[in-house]
Amino acid sequence: MNFSHSPQVESLRTQVRDFMDDYIVPRIALYNEEVRAGTFPVSFMEDLKALARSEGLWNLFLPGLRDDEPGTRLSNLEYAPLAEIMGRVGWASEAFNCNAPDTGNMELLHMFATPEQREEWLVPLLNGEIRSAFAMTEPDVASSDATNITTEIRREGNEYVINSRKWFITNAAHPNCRLIILMGKTNPHADSRKQQSMILVPRLTEGVEVVRNINIMNHYSPEGHCEIIFRNVRVPVSNLLGEEGSGFALAQARLGPGRIHHCMRSIGAAELALELMVERSQERKTFGRYLHEHGAVAEWIARSRIEIDQARLLVLKTAWMIDRLGARAARKEISMIKALVPMLHTTVCDRAMQTFGAMGISPDTPLADHWTWGRALRFADGPDEVHLQSIARMEIKGSKETFGATAAYLTPPECYSAVK
Repeated sequence: MNFSHSPQVESLRTQVRDFMDDYIVPRIALYNEEVRAGTFPVSFMEDLKALARSEGLWNLFLPGLRDDEPGTRLSNLEYAPLAEIMGRVGWASEAFNCNAPDTGNMELLHMFATPEQREEWLVPLLNGEIRSAFAMTEPDVASSDATNITTEIRREGNEYVINSRKWFITNAAHPNCRLIILMGKTNPHADSRKQQSMILVPRLTEGVEVVRNINIMNHYSPEGHCEIIFRNVRVPVSNLLGEEGSGFALAQARLGPGRIHHCMRSIGAAELALELMVERSQERKTFGRYLHEHGAVAEWIARSRIEIDQARLLVLKTAWMIDRLGARAARKEISMIKALVPMLHTTVCDRAMQTFGAMGISPDTPLADHWTWGRALRFADGPDEVHLQSIARMEIKGSKETFGATAAYLTPPECYSAVK
């Protein structure tokens, strides 16, 4: 495995860093001010998007991008270091049209949409003209297992009728959200992984009601993590994505690369937290010594560097495997980074917050916001426990082929006399 960056990626890294330094970071305070005042989308986002697109920093996440589609075709491994840079500011990826959940939705549409669906939904998403949401999670079931989904999708003639309650649906409160990709059951009597289907639901369809925008750890996100009621929502049969019963497979296809994006952005947030911690430890004194001269803080700095670099290498390995072998072959590695990286994200942010003292939990640093999102990521795309269980299950399954091979390393008591 070779994780060195190609000249193209090195150039893009420089471009993205410069764009962040010149246009994103100077607007952090204005972004916060406008959102607090109720202005959303913020006044400057469309200008940033136009500028990023003009500089070739657009749709960087889509390996299968066609020649006639806007953006730069990159593999998952090539995109990873760019996503890391974007992750230093929570809202930055939107400027490059690389924001979740639109990226995952664009991947789904790119792979499975009909020509008509592509024209209606994928084209404006690729152009950054609209936003979208992905509605899977339900409040009454463990939605990390898609077979538990209870949403009813019933066919009546040339229409599907949808009844459901979904929540934590990101982007649903965004004024530019025009599409919801919804997962539900079209055939509850089929095999457990053939019951689900995905349906394209225009956001303004009659019967789609956003009940509330749910705060995360009391943190307000203007784009929303919404609870939505779908009450007798009717859409044409032509709004089916893929085939009936393919929803589970489509969900797996969507979640593989998306986890690379989340994890690399998390590593970017952790890197920023470490940088802030290192600088703060050289500015502040307690008990007559700079903070970095205290053993605990020095250890936090050292462990953070070790853990960030370890996590980055595992994410890059996972990206490399997805590119070459596909998401299915990399499913154990995907679960590994999903369990590891959000914990790293919150751990490093927590250390940095402690180093800053009370300032670390105030709006004067980005640490509290980054910590909050890192904590939320321990549920997004499945809770830690589900991924750990999957990893263990795959390890046990893999051991069966060579079960007993380690017996030679054991020395039971009856062997001692023979050795003597």
